[in-house]
Amino acid sequence: MKGREKYRLRFIILALSAVAIFLLSFFLGRYKVGFSAVIKILLDRLLRLISLDSWSMQQSWTAAEASVVASIRLPRIGCAALVGCALSVAGACYQGMFRNPMVSPDILGASTGSGFGAALSILLGFSYAATAVTSFASGLAAVLVAWLISRKSRMQTSVAMVLSGVMVGSLFQSGTSFIKLVADTESQLPAITYYLMGSLSSVKAIDFRLAVVPILIGFVPLFLLRWRINLLTVSEAEARSMGVETGRLRFIVIMCATLMTSASVSISGMIGWVGLVIPHFCRILFGNDYRRLIPSCALLGASFLMLVDDLARIVATSEIPLGILTSFVGAPVFILMILRGGSGHED
Repeated sequence: MKGREKYRLRFIILALSAVAIFLLSFFLGRYKVGFSAVIKILLDRLLRLISLDSWSMQQSWTAAEASVVASIRLPRIGCAALVGCALSVAGACYQGMFRNPMVSPDILGASTGSGFGAALSILLGFSYAATAVTSFASGLAAVLVAWLISRKSRMQTSVAMVLSGVMVGSLFQSGTSFIKLVADTESQLPAITYYLMGSLSSVKAIDFRLAVVPILIGFVPLFLLRWRINLLTVSEAEARSMGVETGRLRFIVIMCATLMTSASVSISGMIGWVGLVIPHFCRILFGNDYRRLIPSCALLGASFLMLVDDLARIVATSEIPLGILTSFVGAPVFILMILRGGSGHED
């Protein structure tokens, strides 16, 4: 009971921290908005949402403040939380499924596939929304190809999937490199390069609405099946002895994690390290049980990417791509974890 109370306290602190970071993020930026104005605007949007525009608060804020908070910062902060949550949970699930702590959400080619789709869309002059949709579909296609190849292989399932994912990811990466080679150096190449480094600077409310549906479709089954995901970390024979069909469960986990990864990359570009480092931190704090690991990854991943996005907005006059900042933060921390002996935790 003592251990259970310890985890509950840690989870409450993590949840409160996520809420605090979410609210604090609205006050950061070049245009200053007062505390009361931010709270009132957010409450007004919440009332309008739950009442289908039937209720609203008496306006005491300016149109500029409403535009900054509701039209610019709210979609961006919401997307940062959504992407951080999705990449962290997907990374934790992939690591458990493949029983490999070095696995990240791009192991099966979802990230490189989405990057290729976005680069191709920019080359062909697609609209912003069409680019996001193409990126999402391309990420799903990459993982589907990897899964089909692994199904035909005579190798052990997990090994075949990893090797197929690496091969498919390499092919899509080569395709992206070719697109960059033939792209217009004045307009298209800078846009492709900036997208591949990861950024939330241009997200809008429609991006959040487009991404939240597939991410929720992927997250909800993983959350409901989180106790079964524990069985993927043991041998296939042990899992079958407990009456669990690992093949079907593995397919569900792959599809759900891929949905979340592809949807995230389609709106934010390729952001590394989140899905690799955050699950290790959560294992240190909450252990290896996926009943605790998935909810904690969702909260810590969302908090981490919101903080990184806040840094991207304020540390320099021009925004720093998120992929650069997550590498600067993630790589040294991961090296420190390796030197300290990994993310082992006694349950």
